Amino acid sequence: MGKIIINTPGAHSEILIGENWQSVIRLLPENGVVIITDDNVRRLYGDRFPKVPLFAVPPGEGSKKLEVIERLAEKLLEAGIDRTGFVLAIGGGVVCDLAGFLASIYMRGIRCGYVSTSLLSQVDASTGGKNGVNLKGTKNMLGNIRQPEFVICDPSMLLSLSEEEYLSGLAELIKTAIIGDKDLFDLIERSHKEIMDRNCDLLTVLVTKSVTFKALVVSEDEKETGLRRILNFGHTYGHAVEMQKSVKHGFAVASGMELATDFSFEKGFISSGERDKIVNLLNRFGLLETHNIPDDQIDQLILHDKKKTGTDIHFVFTEGIGKAIVKTVSVGEVIGFYKRFRDKK
Repeated sequence: MGKIIINTPGAHSEILIGENWQSVIRLLPENGVVIITDDNVRRLYGDRFPKVPLFAVPPGEGSKKLEVIERLAEKLLEAGIDRTGFVLAIGGGVVCDLAGFLASIYMRGIRCGYVSTSLLSQVDASTGGKNGVNLKGTKNMLGNIRQPEFVICDPSMLLSLSEEEYLSGLAELIKTAIIGDKDLFDLIERSHKEIMDRNCDLLTVLVTKSVTFKALVVSEDEKETGLRRILNFGHTYGHAVEMQKSVKHGFAVASGMELATDFSFEKGFISSGERDKIVNLLNRFGLLETHNIPDDQIDQLILHDKKKTGTDIHFVFTEGIGKAIVKTVSVGEVIGFYKRFRDKK
């Protein structure tokens, strides 16, 4: 088992990789614990959950709404949870988002921890403290940053994922490699069969590498005022694809990474060879979605991007595999590139 620490001015968070998820019982307080999960995870693992009050939501992005947070808060109140309470999320990115946001606002904030059950959550969503819900057609518009006390990443839980869910998480793993770890990119590139076979030893290595990089970034810039922005590589266009096509997050981000990579090439930041390596790897795992967002929709989706400041966006480019750079680009230029990319396809 590996332990990775995130230290920020207001929190200490431990990510435990390779630990059996059922050992979570030793990390919980004796009283006041509730579990937030979804119906799929409860069906698969619920009989082995700690015996505490449990509240399940429907799986998927549709549960990331304020109405769901309100209903869950009412359940906590009915269960007698007070300011000493503890919210345990057992699930993927949506569940961790909901539980983290709920814990951060219930009675002005109670403790929380996660058992991360999906690859996307293990390599990205459960680490770093971001949480939130969607607002109409805008992704993660309402939320905050609050570090969980712990995250358990048990690779054996990834064996129960559907292929679509598993590959969705792989996209975020590839993102980490592109922006900060060329060795990780090379390992993914030469390990196609083992990754598709879900080799648990290899998955432990991959998750550890991804979380280690993200922990370093978050420890330096928890509030995303500088370095942490690089973690949004592929997400400006990716969120637009996700909201317009209603596809899983990782597939949308993969399409966003293809766009950002091509944009980087157009700007002269990378060679055609490196662009092709990135796009070929995304294609090899079947991650790229077709998308043809109409002019009026792409305009609105980009204008609502959280990374927008006035008429500009902090856009993440790649300067080569393993290196990212953030540039201030006008909203009009970001929209214009999408339209050029779309029309040449």
